[in-house]
This record gives sequence, C-alpha cells and structure tokens, in this order.
Amino acid sequence: MSRSREIAVLSGMLLAVAVIGGAGFAMAQSSKLPAKPPGKDAAAKTAPAQTAAAPAAAAAPAKMPFGIGREAKPEEIAGWDIDVRPDGQGLPPGKGTARKGEDLFVTQCAACHGEFGESTGRWPVLAGGAGTLASHDPVKTIGSYWPYASTVIDYVRRAMPFGNAQSLEGDDLYSIVAYLLYLNDVITDQDQEISDKSFPTVKLSNEANFFDDDREVSEKAFWKKEPCMTNCAAGAPKVLGRARAIDVTPEDGKGPRVE
Repeated sequence: MSRSREIAVLSGMLLAVAVIGGAGFAMAQSSKLPAKPPGKDAAAKTAPAQTAAAPAAAAAPAKMPFGIGREAKPEEIAGWDIDVRPDGQGLPPGKGTARKGEDLFVTQCAACHGEFGESTGRWPVLAGGAGTLASHDPVKTIGSYWPYASTVIDYVRRAMPFGNAQSLEGDDLYSIVAYLLYLNDVITDQDQEISDKSFPTVKLSNEANFFDDDREVSEKAFWKKEPCMTNCAAGAPKVLGRARAIDVTPEDGKGPRVE
C-alpha cells in the first residue's frame, strides 16, 4: 500500500471514531436528563393552540392644549354666528314697517346712500336700476340684481351702519330693511309689516336668473381627455379684429378725468 493510501485510510478511521464518540456523548448527556412527567406530551398534543392576546382598545385622544388663549364660550360663539340664510334660518326676532324705517334710514344711512338709496358720491346705489342689467352700464341694486332678500338683512345686520356696525336692534333692523324693499318696489305698502315670521316669503325680482353652477353636467359633453391642437374647427380661420385697431391708450389731454 502506498504512503498516500495509508494516510487516507487512517484519516477515515479517525473520522468514524469521532462521529461514533460524539454520538455516544450525546446519548450519555441525554440519559442524565430528568424524566418528563407522565401525560405532559399527550396534553400538549390535545391542547388547542393559544392565540395572541387581542390588542387593547385605542384610548381616545386627549385634548392637546396649545398654551395660548382659551376655549370660546357658547355666548361668545353666538355673537359671531349671525348669518341669515335664504330659507330664513338665522333671522333675529323683530318686526318693522317701511314707514318707521324711513326716519331711521335718513338718520342712520342717508349720509352715504342718499335719502332714496340713490347714493352720494361713490357709495353703493341701493335702489333703482330696473331693466339695466343687459345694458352697457348696468346698475346693480337690491331690486335690479340681488337674488335674495336674506342678503339684505344679513348685510345690514352684520356691517351697517358704517362705523357703528351691529348696533341696530331687531325692530329697527326690520324697519330699515322694509324701507329698502319699499324703495325697490318689492313691497308696495309702507305699513306692511315684515318680521322674522314673514320675511322668508319675501322674493326679489332677479332671483330666477341665478342658478347653481351646473357645468359639471351641462358641459361634460365638451370635455376631452386630450385637447385638440390641429384642425380643431371647420373651415379657414377668420380674423375678427386687430389689436392695433383698438385704441385703448388715450392721447395726452383726452383721457378721462380722474378726481
């Protein structure tokens, strides 16, 4: 037998002895372990698997104060919550007539709006303008343009008289608004009483010309995912006007007078 084969055989014998010895050591160690109590394995096999404990219910988030100010009181919130809707919700209690409102309007409002709502200087015109909306110089007033009477009483209550806003009591408020409606021929009797009960029935003449924005429905047929960039209209293009022909820059000395 050659030297190399003797080395290979000897190495194999040593490896086998090591494996057998290791196995014997493991057996010896296992023989020293205490015996398991009877029935434990059987119980482990028959016992149902334990499920993980359900997570605790999330606690309600606690209020996080920011360290500034304080929570508003109900009466403070009520002082700001004064809007009036077209259906009458939010109307303050009260009643009044145009006859009583005329004197109040003259003392509280005429300095800016004129005795008959015609305006003084550049203050807003409140009456008149019927039939002017389609003209080149429309006059937008309560009677000619506004859609809802609730806008009148809401604005007067919130912001008028100028410089002394929210000073009008309920009856004075309704009387001034009644006078404004009388100036615009919405009511025709100076002694007709309007109140928080009857005010929702007051209708302005231009209400029917206001409508909800329905472009999402009415114009949906025109929507396109990809915009047209070439040959989008039939026929040859036509020039309708030229910028150089529109004289928008007045000559010196001929421009409008600015006060």
